[in-house]
Amino acid sequence: MKSKSVALFALLLSAIVFSCSQEKTVELPLTMQNGYGPFRMAYGGESAYSEAENNPWKNTYLNVSKLPEGLTDLKLGDIETNIYQTVYQAYLSGNITRERYEELQKSWDWTPDTVNLSKTPVKTKIAFAYGKDPDGILKVVVDANNNLDLTDDKSFTPLEMNVLDAAANKDSMALEHAVNVSFETFTGNEIVPVHVPLFIMYSESFGMFLRNFAQYATTRFEGEQIAVSSGHFTNLRYNDISVAFMRNDPESGETVKEADLYRKNEYIEIKREIYRIAGVNTNKSTLVLEKTGLPKEQLFSTQIGYKSHLFRGEEFTTKSAVSPDSLRGKYVLLDFWATWCSPCIQEMPHLKELYAKTDRAKFEIVGIVGASQLAALTDAIDKHAITWPQIFSDDANRITETYGISGYPTTFLIDPEGIIVAKDLTGNALEEKVLSLIGE
Repeated sequence: MKSKSVALFALLLSAIVFSCSQEKTVELPLTMQNGYGPFRMAYGGESAYSEAENNPWKNTYLNVSKLPEGLTDLKLGDIETNIYQTVYQAYLSGNITRERYEELQKSWDWTPDTVNLSKTPVKTKIAFAYGKDPDGILKVVVDANNNLDLTDDKSFTPLEMNVLDAAANKDSMALEHAVNVSFETFTGNEIVPVHVPLFIMYSESFGMFLRNFAQYATTRFEGEQIAVSSGHFTNLRYNDISVAFMRNDPESGETVKEADLYRKNEYIEIKREIYRIAGVNTNKSTLVLEKTGLPKEQLFSTQIGYKSHLFRGEEFTTKSAVSPDSLRGKYVLLDFWATWCSPCIQEMPHLKELYAKTDRAKFEIVGIVGASQLAALTDAIDKHAITWPQIFSDDANRITETYGISGYPTTFLIDPEGIIVAKDLTGNALEEKVLSLIGE
């Protein structure tokens, strides 16, 4: 009887293991770490509250009970940790209108995930103030304990940006000058306190404060240690994430190259399996991966070695249809640019030269213009004598959104089969690559 029970248990266990192995979704628990890990730090700008009467955010400002003493020209502001939660609770409380709430959803391309948002208010903001001391020196005070009382917080002189730029190890310097702040987040269906190093510095040339949160997350899977950062450290909502393998000592200060970073909805290869990065579930504090079971050549992405995303647009001048199918059989450079982007304009002479010396049967350039005005594109085509096809990315074709473009210029070089072979090439490097591929 006992042997039968053991056999039955073994059979049941093997069935569970087999069932789990067939699951496509993998959820990896995240552990928070202080610092920037393998990632290059970035900053978000910060300014004081605007007192304009028509400011739609005015009702969301923090009501600080006590202001710091001994500072003149005092100005107050707050630092946001999760704008989605802030907007959601501001709408529920009536601090922003329904019209404003819907307008933000549209402009951010955001559908509120009410399962992972709290209806009960969460302390997502951190108050700060700045002014000059009796010697005229700029000082900052941060509400580190989030009690809306700035008299129990120490003032400090923010680090100058050029001092940090000259530092050999930016990670350790930033942590040395960081303020450990408290706020709240919604995790595990509960509002929980969070403590994070907040690094603030001042840029004299820009005349503004810059800041980031010196925190990232780590997890392990199939023997690999994986790191995750949120919004280039400018926020902590883990919607816009970067993912990297941690294969160097975190204390070394070495950062992962841009080409070795992975984004949400991109693919990561682990032990010969390809997984889609579905994102971070902040409620569960997990990194979510989805097993594809497919080779790179059958997956659409913005990564080298994968198929480029499909799109359909209208050539700006001739109104003729442009799509990957119409470009099949030749190398194609997708050049994402904007009419106000100086580096984009500076690249135009190089593109014109490359276009003139290549065969249209072998190579084509397609400009995709985003975040610009129609009239400005017309002027730019005339002024710079652009002769290759241009597509204006709009709400109808949504090409820039499909490719996840966050900065200009961004380029993708695609082979005759529609596979991405290079990214972000410009100038001589682009010309050498194209000419070597097409044999000219």
